[in-house]
Amino acid sequence: MSDNYNNNQNSDDLLNNDNYSHDSSVDDIDVHKSSEARFDAGSYSNTSEISKKKCKKNIHVLMKGTAAILAVIILGAGTVQIYKFLGNTRDELVELSGDTSANTVSKEAVVNDKDKEELPSLIELASRSDAKPIPDIVDSIMPSVVGVASSFEFEQQQSYSMWGWNTQPITRQATSTGTGFIISDDGYIVTNSHVVYDTQYNAGEAQEVSVLFSDESEHEANIVAYDLDTDIAVLKVDVKGLKPAVLGDSDELRVGELVLAVGNPLGFDLFGTVTSGIVSALNRKININEKKMNLIQTDAAINSGNSGGPLLNSCGQVIGINSAKMSSSYSSNSASIEGLCFAIPMKEAKDIIDDLINYKYVTGRPQIGINTSDIDEIQARFYNIPMGVLVRAVQDGSAADLAGLRVGDIIIDIEGETITTDKELNEVKNNYKAGDVISLTVYREDKNIKIKVTLQEQKNIRENARQET
Repeated sequence: MSDNYNNNQNSDDLLNNDNYSHDSSVDDIDVHKSSEARFDAGSYSNTSEISKKKCKKNIHVLMKGTAAILAVIILGAGTVQIYKFLGNTRDELVELSGDTSANTVSKEAVVNDKDKEELPSLIELASRSDAKPIPDIVDSIMPSVVGVASSFEFEQQQSYSMWGWNTQPITRQATSTGTGFIISDDGYIVTNSHVVYDTQYNAGEAQEVSVLFSDESEHEANIVAYDLDTDIAVLKVDVKGLKPAVLGDSDELRVGELVLAVGNPLGFDLFGTVTSGIVSALNRKININEKKMNLIQTDAAINSGNSGGPLLNSCGQVIGINSAKMSSSYSSNSASIEGLCFAIPMKEAKDIIDDLINYKYVTGRPQIGINTSDIDEIQARFYNIPMGVLVRAVQDGSAADLAGLRVGDIIIDIEGETITTDKELNEVKNNYKAGDVISLTVYREDKNIKIKVTLQEQKNIRENARQET
């Protein structure tokens, strides 16, 4: 019984033990889960703290950035206000002082790039409203421009040779070149008279004249007529169908206006050279062969060889005849002046050209008919005679011959004006026209004599060009 009891007890114990063990394992599991739960809870707690720290750090950085941006905005706004304050203060000071130039200058100084690009060029400013492009002007005028070559013969005195003293003159040849331009389709050409008539070596009229066209063809030219007083000559070539230059009105020129000069400086190697400039002055009074002329002054380059070439306006019209002779009169061996050139106004040249073509001389020009020389102060004292203009020759049938002037007379007065040079005599005489009566006072045989002279028209210029007065 006891064994059974014990067994039963043992059985109960075993059962109890089993149950206990089973409960124990369950408890172990629960404990494990609890442990895991505790571990998980600890991990969550730790992660939450890190996140809070990161969040605080981000907020701090954001606040710093916001503060920096606000500082920049405040600084910019403050700078603008200070600038406005200074500007307003400056304007108030200018108003109080009454000086508006500073404000005006500051406003005018603000020019953007677009405005700069729209500023006109010097050529545009100097051109007429109906101006043409310069290349188009050159293309149009070039067929009308010619080169003029003249051959001269003159006698040169020599005092010594390889054989000893020799007083016999030597005949020499010389060639000069210039420029001209066509004025009619049947071959009339205008140039300077000094291109075809030499006064420097007293060679006179050229023996031969040839003309070179822009197409490089060459033709012989005849001298129609020339006028030394105005330095204008007319030539004629036997060619038809030429392109004449368009003539303009020089009276329309204004100082500062654009002009072009076309010519052959220094010879035909530089044929058709184009230079540009402005009208420097108008109505410049220059003495040419004892005659005062109104000329156009320009800074367009005009050199030796340009003589007789056209001076063009910005429309391509010929408004002047270039003359290097007049320009060179302002230069010497020791000094050379740049940008000082002259041209004969086309308005005055037209009438002379027409007369040269139609009459072979300039009509209405007064003439006395004498050859003269000046008596200076030294000669006057030496010979005990008055200073004046000595009559060296009297042309038969001239106004002087008809009035009774003699060789050896000394002209000391014309129309009440005392004169001492031939230049002064001509200046007064040229104020009159053919047919007018002028009064001369001459010194003859220790007496002063009054003589009335009826001026004649100077006609045959080519025969009397050298010394005729």
